[in-house]
Amino acid sequence: MRKHSKSVWRWLPQLIAVIGLAWSLPARADAQERRVKARISNAGFTITALPLLAAKDWGVFTANGLDMEVILMQSALVPAALTQGDIDYQAGVGPASVNATLAGFQTRAIWFSSDKISYWLMAKPQFKTLESLKAKKVAITGLGGTVHIAFNMALEKLGVNPKDFVLVSIGGQQIQQFLSLESGYVDAALLSPPVTFGAEKKGFYKVLDVGAMVEMPGGGLTTLAKTIQERPAETKRVIRSLQLAKDEIRRSKPKTLELIVRLLRMDKEAASETYDQFLTTLSQTGIPTRTGMEILVKSVQSQGRHVDRKVSFTDIADDRLATEVAKELGYKIP
Repeated sequence: MRKHSKSVWRWLPQLIAVIGLAWSLPARADAQERRVKARISNAGFTITALPLLAAKDWGVFTANGLDMEVILMQSALVPAALTQGDIDYQAGVGPASVNATLAGFQTRAIWFSSDKISYWLMAKPQFKTLESLKAKKVAITGLGGTVHIAFNMALEKLGVNPKDFVLVSIGGQQIQQFLSLESGYVDAALLSPPVTFGAEKKGFYKVLDVGAMVEMPGGGLTTLAKTIQERPAETKRVIRSLQLAKDEIRRSKPKTLELIVRLLRMDKEAASETYDQFLTTLSQTGIPTRTGMEILVKSVQSQGRHVDRKVSFTDIADDRLATEVAKELGYKIP
């Protein structure tokens, strides 16, 4: 009898381990089932989208209980897609998203990726001042878009009339604007990294840092007011994932360079220069600011839209969930 008792005690640790495993397996399966499925739109794989790409590629969404699907979608289609439930979130805050809100879509900006955009006015070597570029052709991504509006605001801040320049709208990727400059079709172009660095190496001159002149948000997160109200826990997970990815980008240059080279298809030198420039634009806490939103409203109104409307911060943004996330992550909130 005593011998049998010893045998039981010898196998007891293994028995406990097996029972523990039996309990843990259903729990893990339940955790997988509880992962929330959501869709987020993005206009394109650019450096502005880096926190989104990092959150997806590095498994940050998954770690925060989200099964996130990233869908490429033109900005003009997003408001209707959000309203119809085809997507849950938009990776972006800018003039287009704010204009959609002012036009009647019940959307709100809820998180900032960057506090400013990164665009330079690059010109042929003989043009080194804004004065010398007057009446000359300047390539721009699209009339009425974020870059155009930011350029106008920077000029007005310097006391220069935007009408003194001949703006030429050239669609497509940034390389198209650069090729129009390199070919001589235009005299200057508004370019962003990494194209700016390639232009500098070819002798083109940096006339104006537009991003440094205007505190205009770049990237971010927009969703329906209904989503914020009815699914706050899920929305906080999305914000937290993007903020954690952004923090990791800031901490780890080698890891981020690998991502930029692989997903954005840059060579390592261009990726490194782009990374360094991108860091200067990042919002620390991600909380939407009143200054940033006011500039976006002004940028929309400067195009003759909603000019008679008095817009409050809460009409277009909701900073409550981003503030909660920032506090939970240990940021000091002013």
